[in-house]
Amino acid sequence: MGKMTVYHGSYAVIRRPRIIRGRNTKDFGPGFYCTVIREQAERWARRYDTSFVNTYTVYMNTNLRILEFKDMTEEWLDFIINCRNQIGHTYDIVIGAMANDQIYNYIADYIDGIITREQFWSLARFKYPTHQINFCTPEALGCLEFVCGREVLR
Repeated sequence: MGKMTVYHGSYAVIRRPRIIRGRNTKDFGPGFYCTVIREQAERWARRYDTSFVNTYTVYMNTNLRILEFKDMTEEWLDFIINCRNQIGHTYDIVIGAMANDQIYNYIADYIDGIITREQFWSLARFKYPTHQINFCTPEALGCLEFVCGREVLR
């Protein structure tokens, strides 16, 4: 995992990314979220009145603590549940599938005891591939080099 291109959908051009600790809990906790899928970043950006996709080159620092989920697994689900319950972790970068809005609802139903874990897995089918990389620490943000920010047309 050396050099790669990632995208961040936003309402603005973001030359200097920062760790976001928002009101809403995220799949992999606080951080700066990107994806390798440009179309996904465009979907993220279109949530705003003005939409931008920021492009970055990542020069991965292998000395950082990196957790990668190659597939949706029991560990992936447990990690997301912990993060959404604001249980912290010690990783600099977390990579894996994104729990989209529908999957988010299934996770909430599982946490609330409305569905079982088995029912969650039978419902958890993505209609299109998803991907996210969360840069969780200032050291991780140091791996990002801003390339450009372009407005997304509607």
